This record gives sequence, structure tokens and C-alpha cells, in this order.
Amino acid sequence: MNLDWINALMGGALIGGAVSIMLLFNGRVTGVSGILNGLLSPAKNDFLWRFAFIAGLFAGGMLLRQFHAGAFVNSYHVSTELLVLAGLLVGFGTILGSGCTSGHGVCGISRLSPRSLLATMTFIAAGILTIYILRLIGVII
Repeated sequence: MNLDWINALMGGALIGGAVSIMLLFNGRVTGVSGILNGLLSPAKNDFLWRFAFIAGLFAGGMLLRQFHAGAFVNSYHVSTELLVLAGLLVGFGTILGSGCTSGHGVCGISRLSPRSLLATMTFIAAGILTIYILRLIGVII
């Protein structure tokens, strides 16, 4: 019996809980690209919480890798260079979209923001189209 849905449910609950805690205790929406952008150009008294948040993301990834290295398997067998390029394109896209899937997709949609709904639908459509094209031209299998 496939129980992958349990992992997805637990992950969703953790994300929902984390963004709720951020809003409750910090009064801010958890948009990772906005948090990172603010870390790179900090305002007064705005650096520490942003640094702690980003450091926590890295620490969580390192812990996951330590205890469940299989989560980091590159099952698409693409080059590191292509992965770096993809990451840079996603970063550029967050600038164009004024936010990322965490800000728009998790926090914006839960606040019933029409702008976030449109942005999230655009993110998903672009992702589907990108995978389709990359499979069509043989970059990924």
C-alpha cells in the first residue's frame, strides 16, 4: 500500500503551521524570496529574523540530508550546471512575479488574494510547460 500521501499531508501541515506562527509572532507573510531579498538589502532592525529564517532553511536541509539522504537524489539525471541555471531562472521569476510560491501560493491564496491566485496559476502553468518542453527535447527523461 502506497502511503506517500501521509508524507504530503505532514509536509503541508508543517508548512501551514510554520507560516501561521510567522504571521502570529512576527506579523509577516512567509514569502521566502521576499525574506531573502530583505536579507540582502536589510532595513534597520530587520536583519536578525531574516537571517535566522534563512539559516533555519539551510539547517533543516542539512538535517534532512544527514538522516534521509535519499531525499536529495537527482532522479532526473540532469547536470549540476542545469540545476544551477534552473535555480537562477526561478530567482529571476520571483522578481518578475513579485514573490514566490510560498508567498503567493501558501500565504496569498489562504488570504484569498486574487493577485496571488493568478500568480500561483502562472507558476504552475509555467512549470508544466517547462517540464513538457524539456522532456520533448530530451533534456530530461
